[in-house]
Amino acid sequence: MDDWSLIGVRFALYLTLAALFGLTAFSLYGLRERERGDALALRPWLVASAALGLLFSAAWVVLMASSMAGTPAWPVDRDAIGALLTGSSIGAAWKLRMAAIIAAGLAAMLAARRGPWLRIVALCSAVALGTLAWTGHGAMDEAAIGWVHLTADILHLLGSGIWVGALLGLLLLVSRPATRVDAAHLGLTHRALHGFGTVGTVVVATIVITGLVNGWMLVGVGNIASLGATLYGQLLLAKLALFAAMLGLASLNRFRLTPAFERSIAASDHGRALGTLRISLAIETACVVAVLGLVAWLGTLAPPASAM
Repeated sequence: MDDWSLIGVRFALYLTLAALFGLTAFSLYGLRERERGDALALRPWLVASAALGLLFSAAWVVLMASSMAGTPAWPVDRDAIGALLTGSSIGAAWKLRMAAIIAAGLAAMLAARRGPWLRIVALCSAVALGTLAWTGHGAMDEAAIGWVHLTADILHLLGSGIWVGALLGLLLLVSRPATRVDAAHLGLTHRALHGFGTVGTVVVATIVITGLVNGWMLVGVGNIASLGATLYGQLLLAKLALFAAMLGLASLNRFRLTPAFERSIAASDHGRALGTLRISLAIETACVVAVLGLVAWLGTLAPPASAM
């Protein structure tokens, strides 16, 4: 049960911190200043994500300390928590994460739609998301190879966060009640969809390249053929299958559904095209949520390369 609790909290941390960073980034590159508050009600989403990030980080340190010490999570073992926070790089990363989330939450309260404060939220939330690399396999290597692995893991997390945030932002745009959808909102939605096409290409390239680096270090070329024989390999194959589905849906959105939506706006008949986009984005979001769940589980298992 403790393992599942730790996996659940890891998953919640990945999701909330990715949403905090990604939605902030989306509002900066995808929306104009006057649109950020009206189109997305940005401040409540960011403040709530920061608050949840603090809550789940606090739960994570309790569960992680109890797991490492072999003691129950309740009552809280303060000595085990103290040892974790003062005697390891994981503890240092946790402290940095908490400080970054607090700073991001405070900036989010002031941000509303203003770019300078949103940039602070983006920077602090990127730091917070990046610290999760120290709680997984990215921190298991040493010397130069360790820094390569850690850097790849951080970039992988940030790329994933941008994707998660974009999906959340786009879903909020296309799911707006019909009574509040006017020509300006339709134009904004199309521009945001089209704009993520360029950003998405960079994000996908980053995720693929860093994923290959991580795969080489965690799996190894010699273990590829036997991946299906281990739980780690089965979960990794499931993650890759979901990622392929996400790529397919993203391509469908960019090259078919978004142009069809543009034509429907011109014809003043956007209902069906908007509904199709809504379904596609919802399925893609479900895939990314499942991927984050698998990542949280994979981080608790020994990778094939560790047995060599």
